[in-house]
Amino acid sequence: MPRRRPEQVRAGLARRRRPYAPYNSPSVVIDGLSARTLAEISRLERTRTYLHPGDVSRAVRLWKDHVRLPLRDLAHHYEHGCLYGDCCGDPLEARVLLDKIMQALSRRGARELRAALHRLDELWHRRSPLSPLLGDISFQSLHTTLHPGIPG
Repeated sequence: MPRRRPEQVRAGLARRRRPYAPYNSPSVVIDGLSARTLAEISRLERTRTYLHPGDVSRAVRLWKDHVRLPLRDLAHHYEHGCLYGDCCGDPLEARVLLDKIMQALSRRGARELRAALHRLDELWHRRSPLSPLLGDISFQSLHTTLHPGIPG
């Protein structure tokens, strides 16, 4: 009786899945970050109570989309409220969350995430109608400036 090849045996086995990655979990893919940093972010999302899987990539995407809006839409957003309603979240709150994530990451991971966000932050500081009002304020203290009295 001929024996089966190893790849045939492996093809017939059920695929094992990692216990921390359910079938419908959002992927954590952020351009410019290494696999090591992405794994660290994924671990933070699993262990921190204020995070859910995919929150960091969602915050990066929200901040990226917000920064690249046309100037008229940015001005409308700051004068009259969010363009999208309450469905998508506040981009400034997303940026504050990313700042908290950078504090929780290792030095190497924080450096990579900071480098990935640096270009977007510069674009926001150049184009945002809020920039002259806030001055040279960092994103760490943005939460206390926008929401005085609420611990953040």
